[in-house]
Amino acid sequence: QVQVVESGGGLVQTGGSLTLACAASGSIASIDTMGWYRQPPGKQRDLVAGIARGGRIIYVDSVKGRFTLSKDNAKNMVYLQMNSLKPEDTAVYFCNVDGSKGDHYWGQGTQVTVSS
Repeated sequence: QVQVVESGGGLVQTGGSLTLACAASGSIASIDTMGWYRQPPGKQRDLVAGIARGGRIIYVDSVKGRFTLSKDNAKNMVYLQMNSLKPEDTAVYFCNVDGSKGDHYWGQGTQVTVSS
């Protein structure tokens, strides 16, 4: 069993900051990628940022320069530092973990609400 747990969501005003954390634990042999997705109300879930095994990080264009993803390999944790938040960043944020055996895991999601 693999558990993926997110934390750090909340309500913030426009221009504010939040940091999300994601911890992966359990019977996972090795991790290929970890990343953050978000799903605004009534919309599909899309990638926000992700990090591959070799350390390469990708961001969706709309968050470049505002969000920073970092990873603690020893703890199997990823963090998403979100600055200069905008109302359009409002969404449920999900952590995704892809194992090296083609296995995929999702957290339960954490709500981020940015008020205007």
